[in-house]
Amino acid sequence: MKILVVGGTGLIGKDVSKKLTAAGHEVIIGSPSCGVDVISGEGLVKAMERTDVVIDLSNSASPDDQTALTFFRAAGENLISHEKKADVKHHLVLSIVGTDRATYIGYLQAKKEQEDIVKNSGIPYTIIRSTQFHEHMTTLVAVQGTETEVNISTVDYQPIAATDVVDMVVKLALEEPKNGLVEIAGPERSLMTDFVKQYLEHIKSGKKLVQDDDNKYMFFEIPKDLLVPLAEYRSGQISFSDWLDVYSS
Repeated sequence: MKILVVGGTGLIGKDVSKKLTAAGHEVIIGSPSCGVDVISGEGLVKAMERTDVVIDLSNSASPDDQTALTFFRAAGENLISHEKKADVKHHLVLSIVGTDRATYIGYLQAKKEQEDIVKNSGIPYTIIRSTQFHEHMTTLVAVQGTETEVNISTVDYQPIAATDVVDMVVKLALEEPKNGLVEIAGPERSLMTDFVKQYLEHIKSGKKLVQDDDNKYMFFEIPKDLLVPLAEYRSGQISFSDWLDVYSS
């Protein structure tokens, strides 16, 4: 198959592209550095020629409300427009667990609009909603921390390794479109404070973990269960402790 991977140079996209290529598929990397720009439309006509599947792993340059909304709206509409002309058979997009439960957060509102553009396009689709990646832990600690402590709420948390996300994106992209949602999460669910404590101890940070029950994430007030699946989901294989031992060293 010919597969266009939008965002094919990112954390997930680069490995998705490698796995698909190794499996014998013709992969086009959809990124400005490779001559494909989903905002301006540059390179999209050629990239879509004979394309069977489009995997959208693109992301806004900033999580800022308006920046994200403008990006996902333009990218989604551009992709769908070109896919219809090229008769693409499957559009897969990577989204976030909880997207529809906190649209007062601008970035999640933007992701929800991205999902809706795909749902209403008439093109067969699969939407994968993932929990936060294990790899996001460094950002979480940096944003919610100071030089001496890290402030973390006791919200529910079930992170997943990027490697598991890659495997699931590849698997679902090669299957028949679900025309619906598939949620994915890591194999362990606990409080966010438990994961952060384990991480700080592993890296020998020396920072103090300050625990609270404010139900905040990246300074946003959220439902306690926003970051975890509420119903059926597909589980990754890599535990957080295994990821710490292998991938964060």
